[in-house]
Amino acid sequence: MQNKIQIFEKQPVRAVWDEENEKWWFSVVDIISVLTDSIDPAAYWRKLKQRLKEEGNETVTNCHGLKMRALDGKMRLTDVADTEQVLRLIQSVPSKKAEPFKLWLAKVGNERIDETIDPELSINRAIQNYRRLGYSENWINQRIKSIEVRKAMPPKRQYQKRRTTGKGVFRTDRSDEQNVEWDDDPRIQKI
Repeated sequence: MQNKIQIFEKQPVRAVWDEENEKWWFSVVDIISVLTDSIDPAAYWRKLKQRLKEEGNETVTNCHGLKMRALDGKMRLTDVADTEQVLRLIQSVPSKKAEPFKLWLAKVGNERIDETIDPELSINRAIQNYRRLGYSENWINQRIKSIEVRKAMPPKRQYQKRRTTGKGVFRTDRSDEQNVEWDDDPRIQKI
């Protein structure tokens, strides 16, 4: 895991990149510090955590501790949250500083619901994001076409087969078309 300091609103937020799970973990106390004007963000978090537990909020249950470098330079255990948990935590913080995030979350949530109703909206959003990231129109068109082709293919029913050879046992996953060719082969047995 890699320790990093992220800067948000000119305040440091300790973060750790978990390579195994491919996700960021953020210090909850640092997030609370950014979202509130609390003099003691650790005490604020303890009180908020207690209130959320009483409400049955699972965000608190899913937060766990990681050692992160504290202001004194020592590695100390601190509560951390992944991106999804941070977004849920923001919704629970009663603060004026958290309101812009809450509005943004409501807007994004509304956009995703609209995209569920009209999937073309999500395709348009993807194209806009690819343009914003600097991809060429040719690359974007090829990407969209490859997605269309992949989605148009019939769903693959996977069969696991065992093929025995003189060198050992091999397991393979094959589509129905490939299985038809192999069904008559006496060396292949269904498991």
